Amino acid sequence: MVRFPALACILLGTVAACGFAPLDLWLLTIACLAIWMALVHAAPTFRTALSRGWLFGLGHFTVNNNWFQHAFDFQDAMPPVLGYFAAVALALYLAMFPMAAAGFAWRFRGGMPDIAYVMFFAAAWIATEYLRAVLFTGYAWDPLGVVWLPVIGVARLSAWIGTYALSGLTIVVAGALLQLARRRWLLPTIVVPATGLAALSALWTNAPDASPGTPLIRIVQPNIGNEEREGAGEKSLAALIRLSGKPGPVQRLIVWPEGLVQDMLESGYPDYAYLGRRPFWLRTRIADVLGPRDRVMTNAPRLAFDADGNIVGAANSVLAIGPDARIVGRYDKAHLVPYGEYLPMPWLLKPLGLARLVPGSIDFSPGPGPHALTWPGFGAVGIQICYEIIFSGEVVDPALRPRLIFNPSNDAWFGRWGPPQHLAQARMRAIEEGLPIVRATPTGISAIIAADGRLLATVPHETAGAIEAPIPPALIPTPFARIGNALAALVVLLLVTVGVAIRRRER
Repeated sequence: MVRFPALACILLGTVAACGFAPLDLWLLTIACLAIWMALVHAAPTFRTALSRGWLFGLGHFTVNNNWFQHAFDFQDAMPPVLGYFAAVALALYLAMFPMAAAGFAWRFRGGMPDIAYVMFFAAAWIATEYLRAVLFTGYAWDPLGVVWLPVIGVARLSAWIGTYALSGLTIVVAGALLQLARRRWLLPTIVVPATGLAALSALWTNAPDASPGTPLIRIVQPNIGNEEREGAGEKSLAALIRLSGKPGPVQRLIVWPEGLVQDMLESGYPDYAYLGRRPFWLRTRIADVLGPRDRVMTNAPRLAFDADGNIVGAANSVLAIGPDARIVGRYDKAHLVPYGEYLPMPWLLKPLGLARLVPGSIDFSPGPGPHALTWPGFGAVGIQICYEIIFSGEVVDPALRPRLIFNPSNDAWFGRWGPPQHLAQARMRAIEEGLPIVRATPTGISAIIAADGRLLATVPHETAGAIEAPIPPALIPTPFARIGNALAALVVLLLVTVGVAIRRRER
C-alpha cells in the first residue's frame, strides 16, 4: 500500500495540523485523516497499529504546538533553545492519545475499512480526546472539531453535541472520504449531504444583533509585548487609559488584557507590600476614564503575605472597578497553567534545574471555579482567564448563566500560531454555550465573538487599538449548555452501537 508507512504517518500528522488556524486548510486535514485511517487498518499487528497512531500524533502535535517554543524566549532560568525540545517532548506525550484511538479501532477492524471500523475509530477518538483534556490537569488545546470553523455551519453542531463529539464526527467524515475512495457508497451518501446541509445552515442561523440602548463593550489592546513590560508599569497603564476612550451617554464595560497592570490594586495589604504606587491612587486614575455607570475589568496580581512580610502565595485575578474607584468584583483564575503559573512536582523538577516559564518563583493558587459578577445594567458577566477558555464544558457557572464571558489573555507568549488558535477555541466555547465572548490581549488577537461563533470585530495581531460596540445578545441555553460533555458520551455510545450492530450483521 505505502512503501514507508511509518514515515507516511509522521508526514500525515504534520500536514493534518495545517487544518487549524492560522492556515485553516481543513480539507487537507480530512484527507490526511482518511489516509492515516487506511494505514492503521492495514497494520499487520496491534503493536504496528499503535506505532502508526503514535507517529501520526507526534507529527501532528509537534507542528500544531510549535508556538510552545516561543514562551522560552521570555525567561532566564532556561535557555530559549530548550523550547524546541520542549515542544517535541510535549508531542511525545500527546501522541499517546491518537495512538490509543488507533489501537482501539484496529482491534475491531474487519477485512477492509468498512463503516463499523469508521464508527469504532470515531468513538475512540472522542474518548481519547476527552481524556487528553482532563488527565494531569488536562491539555485541551486544539481538539479536532476546531478545524470546522471556516465552515461555521458545521462548527455550530457543537452547540448540540459539544466540540469533542464534533471531533468524532470529523473522523466519520474522513472515513466517508476513505469509503468513497474505495467505491463504497453507503457512508458517503449519508455523510456528505448531511455535512453540506450543516454548512448551509450558517446562512439562516446567525444570532440577532444587539437591541437599541444595549450597554457598550470596549476592548483595549495596547500592543505591548512581554519584552517591553519589565519596569514599564507606568507606560502600560498610560496606554490602557489612553485607549479606554471617553464616557458617553451609553453605559460601557471596558475590558483590559492580562499581564499589563503590574501593581496591586487592592487595599488592605501591609505597608511593606508596596514597593511602587499605592492602590487607591492607581484605581483613581483608572476610574477617571469611567462614566457614572461604567465599569472597567482588568487583570491584576494578588499576593498573600505572612506575619513576617514574606510572600507566601499569589493569585491570577480579574478585578472590576467602578467610577468611585472602588473594587466591585473579583475573580481568581481556577484552571492554572502547569509550568506557567505553578511548577508541578517541584520536589523533583527544581533539583533538575527546571523552572516555570513565567518570571517569578511564587506559585499561584487556584480560585474556586467559574462564577459571574453582576452589576446594574450589565447583568451577569462571566470570566475565564487566558487558557481557561479552551476547556469545553467548564467555562460557565451552572448556578448563574452570564450574558457574556470576558476572556483576558496574554497571547504574547504564543508566537504567531498561538493567538489565532486561541481565538478559534474561544469561538467554539461561544457556539457551545450560546454566549458572546470578548477577548482582550496585549498584542492580539482581541475580538468580540457573537453567541453563534461569528467574529463581530477584531484588533489584529501586533496592532494597537480598541473596539467599542454594543454587547452582543446571548442565545437561549444550547443543548450542550444544559447537558455538557455527557452528550459526547452519548455520541460515543451511539457510534459503538452502530459499529457492533454492523459487525454482528456481517457474521
